[in-house]
Amino acid sequence: MKAVTTTEESIQPAAKKKKKRGFWATFKEQKILYGMSVPFLIIVLVFNYLPVWGWLMAFQNYRPGKGIFEQKWVGFDHFITLFSDEKFYMVLRNTLAMSFLGLIAGFTIPILFAVLLNELRGSVFKRTVQTISYLPHFVSWVVVAGIVTKMLSVDGGAVNQLLMAIGVIDQPIQFMAKGNWFWYIVTSADLWKEMGWSAIIYLAAITGIDQEQYEAARVDGASRIRQIWNITLPSIAPTIAILLIMSIGHLISIGFEKQFLLGNPLVVDYSQVLDLYALNYGLGMGRFSFGTAIGMFNSIVSIILLFVANGVFKKFTKQSIM
Repeated sequence: MKAVTTTEESIQPAAKKKKKRGFWATFKEQKILYGMSVPFLIIVLVFNYLPVWGWLMAFQNYRPGKGIFEQKWVGFDHFITLFSDEKFYMVLRNTLAMSFLGLIAGFTIPILFAVLLNELRGSVFKRTVQTISYLPHFVSWVVVAGIVTKMLSVDGGAVNQLLMAIGVIDQPIQFMAKGNWFWYIVTSADLWKEMGWSAIIYLAAITGIDQEQYEAARVDGASRIRQIWNITLPSIAPTIAILLIMSIGHLISIGFEKQFLLGNPLVVDYSQVLDLYALNYGLGMGRFSFGTAIGMFNSIVSIILLFVANGVFKKFTKQSIM
């Protein structure tokens, strides 16, 4: 009885010590870390939150030279114009098509690449492959677009030369003039540019896996494929889920650089995306309020997609990233 009583008495003080600490107690202990985060919070506030003030322009007939409250208010006129424009739906189709292709290829292939790269045993060869794979990330889209255009050119392009050499085609194909191929060209170029860089975070997650799990699996006779399926992939599943949710949040915010640089008048019906639409029909034509309405639609849809993806993730895993 004494032993039991003593144990209970020793547990009670320990339980009392597990009270939740207040914010100020944590702040006093980690004030240096909080201080280091202040410059980054200021940057986020200035460049991400203060510009939201400009959304007021979407409800005005904005004219430069007047104050924000001196403009003529037009309500939802610009949104009505936007949703009544047939070109908007064509642009939305292109944006969603390239986004989904980029999500499927640009999300799954880096995972596969990271897993296969982790299986390489030669450290020198492994580091060499990794370095070569992420170097294109640091190359600007201007250079990448030039390389892609040259490789697909009908005048000495490497792709046409190869296809003709192996007898697949008899004459060069004008790849850059075929609109229905444009989405796949952009997706392939983006994959080549970002695959190695995207794989870095998965490699970091794989490095953190306890090696004793692999040793136990080998003792039990598990093949390398089984080790990947039962140990590697489940261990990096939380990282995959978080990056997937973030990717879904940016599903329609894909930018316009690669479409602008790789596009041409022959494929304009397939190369126009929302950001490029806002640039051409908003800023390019001096319709600042209309361009703001497009950007506002883009941001709101991205926020909704992010919350929906996070809600689905929370429902199935009981965890949330927000």
